[in-house]
Amino acid sequence: MSGIIGKKIGMTSIYSADGRNVACTVIEAGPCVVTQVKNEETDGYRAVQLAYDDAKDKNVSKALKGHFSKAKTAPKKKVVEFRDFREEFDGQVQLGNEVKVGEVFSEEDFVDAIGTSKGKGFQGVVKRHGFGGVGQATHGQHNRLRAPGSIGACSFPSRVFKGLRMAGRTGGRRVKMINLKVMKVVPEQNLVVVSGSIPGAKNSYVILEK
Repeated sequence: MSGIIGKKIGMTSIYSADGRNVACTVIEAGPCVVTQVKNEETDGYRAVQLAYDDAKDKNVSKALKGHFSKAKTAPKKKVVEFRDFREEFDGQVQLGNEVKVGEVFSEEDFVDAIGTSKGKGFQGVVKRHGFGGVGQATHGQHNRLRAPGSIGACSFPSRVFKGLRMAGRTGGRRVKMINLKVMKVVPEQNLVVVSGSIPGAKNSYVILEK
């Protein structure tokens, strides 16, 4: 598996080869710096640690400053480890090297995007789970249209089962969108355009995996 870290810029649309207007997300991906290379001899598995987006020195601990100094790079805000980086990158993923979007992705590739969805606070069952409301406004329900309705059984089992869909905190979770098509790569500006939507607000971090 290979990948890169980026930021969600926003959405646009692109015409595909067959003339369809496809909604797309624009991501500023990289360049990322290799801050650690793990192998089976010393760590038990193969992985590459990438870092992205410069951080201020005052916001970084001494331990992390030393970690970044080994790679001879400035402190970074986002650090992600990619397991089992593809074999063809063995010569490139050396400590301190830069990984750019044009080296990892190309048009027509399919990628997975990982982001943190927008937090929406405490929401009811209609917004959180798509409930239709009690009775769909029938049976004289004048003020209970967005209510969850009954939640429990009668004498058996005399309790509410775990996992029942109810009101609660919504969003703010790690979400993975799979099999998004790479519509365009602009290596000069470190941009990659993928089909569909990606979780998160603008300028939020996104992890792209191949």
